[in-house]
Amino acid sequence: MPEAQTETIRRAIPSYAHEGFWTAPDGWRIRRIDWAALNDDGEGLSEPRGSMLFLPGRGDHYEKYLETLDHFARSGWQVTAIDWRGQGGSGRLLGDPHIGHVDDFSTWVSDLGAFWREWKAKGPGPHIVVAHSMGGHLVMRSLCEKAIDPDAVALSAPMLGIQTMGLPYAMHHAVAKLLRALGNPERAAWKEGEKPGSPLNARAKILTHDSQRYADELYWWHKRPEVRLGPPSWHWVERAIASTRQLNAPGVMEGVTVPILLLATTADHLVDTKRVIRDAKRLPNSELVLFGNEAAHELLREADPVRDKCIAAIENFLDRNVPKP
Repeated sequence: MPEAQTETIRRAIPSYAHEGFWTAPDGWRIRRIDWAALNDDGEGLSEPRGSMLFLPGRGDHYEKYLETLDHFARSGWQVTAIDWRGQGGSGRLLGDPHIGHVDDFSTWVSDLGAFWREWKAKGPGPHIVVAHSMGGHLVMRSLCEKAIDPDAVALSAPMLGIQTMGLPYAMHHAVAKLLRALGNPERAAWKEGEKPGSPLNARAKILTHDSQRYADELYWWHKRPEVRLGPPSWHWVERAIASTRQLNAPGVMEGVTVPILLLATTADHLVDTKRVIRDAKRLPNSELVLFGNEAAHELLREADPVRDKCIAAIENFLDRNVPKP
């Protein structure tokens, strides 16, 4: 696709995509976007290849992934993406809209399970999931707890562990518990950026080497200010560590038999790639694609040489595990 047309897709909701809301069992409104399956010319297909659910990461909103969502719709998938409760266009859980927060990660697992049941019943199979970072973590939690039952899963830089700055996991968790207890647990864990001590002007390098794709997010912050989210609360940090340690328990991941593709980079400054590598060996039916210094955290928003390899890896994985009808 020409570069100008690609940028247009990244910075505009296409006319053939539909934005709306899904209401969770407790009445919370979750923002969603849906694509009908398309051919390369943008024309609807009468027989989709199947249904794909895309789940973004912490602080994300689905506008960041319009390019990827449109690509898979044009590959024949009926595509849906949602914003997690408390971020993007799905409202906020604190009075300060800049702070990311959740009472417990189990709330997001419950949201995903309820959405999955309705979404799966309405869309053609096979049903697959593609998720990034925190979204990947929540997919893994949901698989382990049997809240969802996809036919195949692809995870980009999944948050199976958080970078601990060299601390053992138990000590990292103890520090987070202490810092949560020393003040208001709903206060921001740091001032700005994506990790402690990371200024906002260093954020781009942590996320992607592609300056234009990084600028897409800033464009949407200006166009739709309500989707912007800053650092997490200390309560979020502690609950995130607790949730990753829950997955670390022996026998938890070993029971997940669905085909899973893991995409990761050893240059990730946010998630613990060593955990991804180790957990790939725990999963009975997994594949791992590993990048190095050429790739930062947001693999699906990286420069073309990396992003193209990620898309190709996902397509190859799906072709082998959920073949085209």
